Amino acid sequence: MADRRLETRYIPSIGYGEAWEMQKKYVREIDAGERPDTLLLLQHPPTYTIGTDRHPEHLLLGERELREKGIELFEIDRGGDITYHGPGQLVGYPLLYLDAAGLDLHAYLRNLEQVIIDWLADYGIAGGRKAAYTGVWVGEEKIAAIGVKFNKARKRKGFVTSHGFALNIRSGLAAEGFAGIIPCGIREYGVTSFNDLTGLNMTVERAAAEMIPHFQRVFGYPA
Repeated sequence: MADRRLETRYIPSIGYGEAWEMQKKYVREIDAGERPDTLLLLQHPPTYTIGTDRHPEHLLLGERELREKGIELFEIDRGGDITYHGPGQLVGYPLLYLDAAGLDLHAYLRNLEQVIIDWLADYGIAGGRKAAYTGVWVGEEKIAAIGVKFNKARKRKGFVTSHGFALNIRSGLAAEGFAGIIPCGIREYGVTSFNDLTGLNMTVERAAAEMIPHFQRVFGYPA
């Protein structure tokens, strides 16, 4: 895999709509062989996104409340239900070409989870999986949500991935944006963040930098 290359980019803050258009552009370029596989790491302003498994009743706020709180709402093309993005959360969009030969879409999701699990382990946090749910959990609370799209390549036999993961870093996220939704439609479990668990003051920028080598190792890119 030595010929594979991963471009990484960190963006401190970008509107959801702008980042979504950027993903679509990069997917087309990767499909055409004009761009290497790319990992976007970034933060969004307060935003709710609803995936293809749509349940409007899982949004607990009306239009007026969304305006008052300054939260944007997007219905998008990734898998999954509703989730929250906001400052203090590390959002990762891996835009990768996956060859059709031996393609295992479930393995891709498990690998995304593993990247986060391995990073948490560096800090002594036992992140794991929960049967029937996608994402990363610490005990009975979710610390990272995952929702992806596999875009069928037009010029090659395979897919280009988009969307990805959202890892809660800053303290208090669970009581902020997540309070206005039923996250991923899951009522019986809670949401947590890295700083709430550790008492540390981890920044999103530092978490992004530390995540890259784990991503390279799990997905087989040279450092």
